Amino acid sequence: MSLLKYEKIADDLRTRIANDEFRPGDLLPSGRDLAEQWKVSRATVVKAYDVLRNDGLVVARQGSGFTVVETPIARPAGGRRAGSARVAGGAPYRRLGTPDREVPPAHIMDALQLEPGASALRRSRLVLLDDGSPHSLVTAWFPPSVADAAPRLSGKGPIAEGTTHYVRRETGRTPVEGVDVTTVRLATDEEARLLGVDRPAAVAVVLHTAFDQVRRPLVCEEGVVPAHVFEMADSYPM
Repeated sequence: MSLLKYEKIADDLRTRIANDEFRPGDLLPSGRDLAEQWKVSRATVVKAYDVLRNDGLVVARQGSGFTVVETPIARPAGGRRAGSARVAGGAPYRRLGTPDREVPPAHIMDALQLEPGASALRRSRLVLLDDGSPHSLVTAWFPPSVADAAPRLSGKGPIAEGTTHYVRRETGRTPVEGVDVTTVRLATDEEARLLGVDRPAAVAVVLHTAFDQVRRPLVCEEGVVPAHVFEMADSYPM
């Protein structure tokens, strides 16, 4: 399916940001300049910037336009419904260690449909609350088919455009279905240390798996949330 004009503009800006043409804090092209460049209305450009703002990639500066965010945000695992903005539930985070290739635990192997003994690319982050304390420990596992095609996933730094957009751009594969499974258990020693809780401590574990158009897994994220900050809410017609 071809992209609409405002989506093409948003993707072009996203790529330019990813390629460091615009760095954190830099002022992006004005609405007038983009409208002239793309031969579109200012309203179309506004829609493009709204997409990037909802993805947490740019912020509006009164009187000066849009700038690239200086503090990247990330979301906890799960809840990636179609149409949900990345800024909804997004928060500052701290990257943990360097991405590496490991044989994942059995339940991750099953979710990623990997053969026994196969490795996957692991990226870990600590999502933070407003006061800087830990909200959740999120470990993302990418199958080799994705990790090999998207080499920046193996880098230590954040991917400003977001891993979903980056993977789509590099592989042509788009998430069309997400499966979230929430369970409860006790935290491991390492989880308790990173989350700043004393053992024994109950944690909620959200296992999120995203599938592409032919139901091949793109990523499996495991989010570990301490009981004192875990909350699940839903709204539905009755």
